[in-house]
Amino acid sequence: MLLHLSIVNYALITRLEITFGQKFSVITGETGAGKSIILGAISLMLGQRADNLSLPDKTSKCSIEGSFDISACDLESFFVDNDLDFDPTCIIRREITPQGKSRAFINDTPVNLNQLKDLTSRLIDVHSQHQTLLLQESSFQLSVVDSVAGNAELLAKYRQVFKELAGLRKTLAGLIETNLKARAELDYLNFLFDELEKASIRPGEQEELEDESQLLTHAEEIKTRLFQVAALLSLSDDNVIRRLNEAFTNLQAASKYQKESSDLAERISACLIELRDIATIVERRAEEISFNPDRISEINERLGLLYNLEQKHRVKTVDELILVKNGIEEKIFAIDSLDQQIAALEKQVEEKGVRLAEMASGLSERRKAVCVTIERSLIETVTQLGMNDAVFKVSINPLNEPGRDGTDRIVFLFSANKGIPPAELSKIASGGELSRLMLAVKSLISSTSLLPTIIFDEIDTGISGETATRVGNILKKIAVNMQVIAITHLPQIAGKGNQHFKVFKFTDDKRTYSDIEQLNGEQRITELALMISGDPDSAAARSTAKEILQNNS
Repeated sequence: MLLHLSIVNYALITRLEITFGQKFSVITGETGAGKSIILGAISLMLGQRADNLSLPDKTSKCSIEGSFDISACDLESFFVDNDLDFDPTCIIRREITPQGKSRAFINDTPVNLNQLKDLTSRLIDVHSQHQTLLLQESSFQLSVVDSVAGNAELLAKYRQVFKELAGLRKTLAGLIETNLKARAELDYLNFLFDELEKASIRPGEQEELEDESQLLTHAEEIKTRLFQVAALLSLSDDNVIRRLNEAFTNLQAASKYQKESSDLAERISACLIELRDIATIVERRAEEISFNPDRISEINERLGLLYNLEQKHRVKTVDELILVKNGIEEKIFAIDSLDQQIAALEKQVEEKGVRLAEMASGLSERRKAVCVTIERSLIETVTQLGMNDAVFKVSINPLNEPGRDGTDRIVFLFSANKGIPPAELSKIASGGELSRLMLAVKSLISSTSLLPTIIFDEIDTGISGETATRVGNILKKIAVNMQVIAITHLPQIAGKGNQHFKVFKFTDDKRTYSDIEQLNGEQRITELALMISGDPDSAAARSTAKEILQNNS
């Protein structure tokens, strides 16, 4: 429920404050006084675009703020989901800077326009001529039936299952497409894997073969070099080891007379031990090396296979080839498991589809059950509004496949004239008929709607006399279940309000201003008399105004 509205620096308004009551509030005023300005400010607060906004004071920001009692609106989850502080009294504020930048706040926390609209759409319904056109749309007609049927909870669950089923179907379609492409590739993957498997590649193999190839290719040269080293060390007549032995013998002899020579002899002895070992190893290796053309051919053939495989798979080492082989094996396994995944998903889709069909059937049954109630209620209301020959029918037709709202297409059929068969609203109803029919719809769903506030703008267009009185009675009836605010030009409606506000203009030397005041007692009589006759002092008009207010008490 809207408790308080504050408008600062907006169009003709410098500062305006309104405190609303719980039931039926009316706003009156002469044409151009600023009633539409107030409605425009409310629309801004609800999240509408701030195009071509005029700020009277170009140095100050525009601010529209509303206080709402949301204690009975079941909105705690919204505040949790949006990381906002919850309070039973919610403050919503919209600000427009002189530079045209817009900011929105919920309980003083900045929010984006989508968050603002999400919340305010659950707090206020603004009924205008534009919204009347919604009555022609099938989706709105369906929402009316669901509201009367109390389908909100079931419909929310159905939509969740519908969303889950759509997701499963999308995943399944993707898997099937992947499977088709994979199956076309499977033979090639198997060929690649078998080729690598047959090659029996082992880590480090390429480096070992390349080293062995170098050895065998240069075997003669290596053997010659090693024998030359062996000759220098031990095999030739004048070899290094023989010369060192002589040096060792001489140093030992000298050490008898010079102790320092003993140290040098020991060092040469150590060198001799090392050189004899080297000479032995060199001789053995020289004997072991042999030229083997068959082995060279075998190694080159193996290396050629490895090089070709590396080039084919665009890698540089055997270790990378092994990784490629493992990757191909994983792909083959994944393709083989696709059939199982597809079968499991198909089962889930089937089960989810059955559940969705059951829920859709439940929705459809509940909708069919309230059609007669809706028809009778709307006919009763529009009859009160002067359409005595009106005919209204709710047509439910099955869709070819389940949609987001079930399997039903709702069509409202209407005729305002005797002898004219009912047809779709968009084809037969005039603007005035749509307006009255929409009022009847609002009256019907007011008891089932979770919205705490509804604002009616220009609901009295094209009506007068007794019909206007009946419209006022309907609005007052709606106000039993929710807060109703009506902007009106008709005294019959204005007199039904529990609160009466008047919008007025005044001027000074600089500019024109718009403001609002709450009327009580004699002020209401004067305003109603002015609306009735244009003369607030007319005795007859004042008498009629008193009678209107007395009938409303």
